[in-house]
Amino acid sequence: MAGSLLAQLAQAQSPGGAAGAPPQAVEITDAILAQNASRPVPARIPTSVFATPADFRNIVLSPSGQRFAARITIEGKEYIRIRRLDGADQPWTFQIPAKMDFNYYRWAGDDRLLVSVGQMVPWDDDEARATRLVIADLTTHKLQVVGKGYEMGLRGDDLLWTDPEGKTALVAFQPSIYDYPAVFSVDLATNRASKVVGSMPSVWNWYADTAGVVRYGYGWVDAHHWQMVYRKDPTERFKVVARGTDKDDDAAKFARDKTFTFAAGTDEGFILDTAADTGRSAIYRYNFATHQRGEMVFAAPGADVDWASTTEDGKSVFVATFTDSRDRVRWFDPAMAELQAALDKAISGTLGDREVWITSRNRDNTVMVVHVMASNDPGRYFIWQAASPTLAPLTKRNPGLKPADLAVSRYVHYTARDGTVIPAYLTLPPGRPAKGLPLIILPHGGPYFVRDHGDYDSDVQFLANRGYVVLQPQFRGSESYGKSFEEAGHAQWGRAMQDDLDDGMDWLVKRGIVDAKRTCLVGSSYGGYAALWGATRNPERYRCAVSFAGISDMPRSLKYQMNSMGDKQEREEWRQQVQGDPTVDLRAFSPLFNIDRLKVPIMLLHGTDDQTVQPKQSRLYADALKAAGKSYEYYEIANEGHGFSSQESAQLWYDKLDAFLAAHNPAQ
Repeated sequence: MAGSLLAQLAQAQSPGGAAGAPPQAVEITDAILAQNASRPVPARIPTSVFATPADFRNIVLSPSGQRFAARITIEGKEYIRIRRLDGADQPWTFQIPAKMDFNYYRWAGDDRLLVSVGQMVPWDDDEARATRLVIADLTTHKLQVVGKGYEMGLRGDDLLWTDPEGKTALVAFQPSIYDYPAVFSVDLATNRASKVVGSMPSVWNWYADTAGVVRYGYGWVDAHHWQMVYRKDPTERFKVVARGTDKDDDAAKFARDKTFTFAAGTDEGFILDTAADTGRSAIYRYNFATHQRGEMVFAAPGADVDWASTTEDGKSVFVATFTDSRDRVRWFDPAMAELQAALDKAISGTLGDREVWITSRNRDNTVMVVHVMASNDPGRYFIWQAASPTLAPLTKRNPGLKPADLAVSRYVHYTARDGTVIPAYLTLPPGRPAKGLPLIILPHGGPYFVRDHGDYDSDVQFLANRGYVVLQPQFRGSESYGKSFEEAGHAQWGRAMQDDLDDGMDWLVKRGIVDAKRTCLVGSSYGGYAALWGATRNPERYRCAVSFAGISDMPRSLKYQMNSMGDKQEREEWRQQVQGDPTVDLRAFSPLFNIDRLKVPIMLLHGTDDQTVQPKQSRLYADALKAAGKSYEYYEIANEGHGFSSQESAQLWYDKLDAFLAAHNPAQ
């Protein structure tokens, strides 16, 4: 098996795309700069090529492996397509409901797909985001929203479990806006929901074991006191097994999002929790009846464990992922570990950073989707089948891009003004001497529970192709660097988190790589906020700023986000992360309320159907810029959400960005 994989993946490598050992943080030496400068200057790649979407996105195999679901774009609109691998029948294609954002989908057997969507709704004299779960039935080609007949609250997509045959699912939702979530058993053929666990005061999060029995609930009684309820089996009543306050040590709280599974017929399970000695998230055994954490099962070297799952019976850890310089996987199953090793060996080499991922598997691991990619390669997808261990090409993410024409992103570190070490990804434009180059700082969104990963990024490659150095700081608060680094970002919107961006610029200026007078900020979501605020706070540093779906009014944004959260403590924790001291006036860090300080050109873009950041965040700011006589451009993108679903929208973004940067921070 390994031999055929080696041969196929070796052939799959593109020119300029051989791979070496996964990079740790590197020093940007003179030799690296000289090597990059010695490359040919690539041709100017049209914006339409960068905007080209993959034929299939979010490819997920059905339990049997005979079908897969994927997101596609048709005439500028986003659809979900379900088809057989062997092409034996016509695919079923349906549109994601208008005015709704896609969240996720899960298979329920081979004949149904459960699709989570979100929508902005009026709420508390403002707006909030509501989620719903849609049943897509392949036998009838009908779409039905779970919760029919109930006046549901905001959260309606909390999928706890599906039975192996895909006939029923356990879904927790608020029966009305006045209730705490209850758990319902949903007949997926008829969409009839029967209550199996009623609402309990303060319980917002329910969990089921691997047999589909609801066993565990968690929530906050108020903003400072939590409780946990538990039962051993469905014949027992739920009992409060633990209580505490927000002053408790994290090791005692075992918050709702740390649990990832527990097995039927036992009190034992697994959690993700913080290791006391490292401050990083690791996998532990846990007894739900006694509320006791057991032995550590796995800790990633130098990083948080981001995600893990168990075997189907819930008794053993099956796989875990983490991110250091890039994403990593640790398979606990010997056969999967052997397969991964063969795939990794097949792409080894001396240059680049190519990696391979098993992105979807069927239930018995006989059919898999394999993705081969790199920072300078959008990659391609293959189907692997155990019956004939070959890799059959499925699709390329962007066939118009060649790795030899793209830039390699390198994982680096620099030191902020207070001594904090800031990781970052640095991308140098190929073929340019690294002296006095123009710089784009590209902060990620979130800002918490998010980070960049060093893989292919179309924005990064577009900017590098135009001749810009691109810096992606993993500013304090970014995910996967441990508890201390995360907490260092609390209540630092517009403050120390912003300092980290400025200090990255100073590091590159000191090295002589970039010109201090040729820097702009570009970002989306929180990154859009950071771009606007950086240009407002320090107009002497930046020549311009570009925001897609960014935040301009922090008090309004915080209210919207908190409106969309049910749990009292979840709301309070988020308020503390963003604001900190409740007496702090967030208007002091809001671009909308500090327009008088702005002295450089601004460009804003926003999707009219954005459910994550209200479009009025850009509309109100554009109106204020106009009234103040400031230099700005504003473009609303019709029928788009918190990203781009169509090639036309993505090309509009690149066309406008291209022209704006050429006018205000030209690369040549």
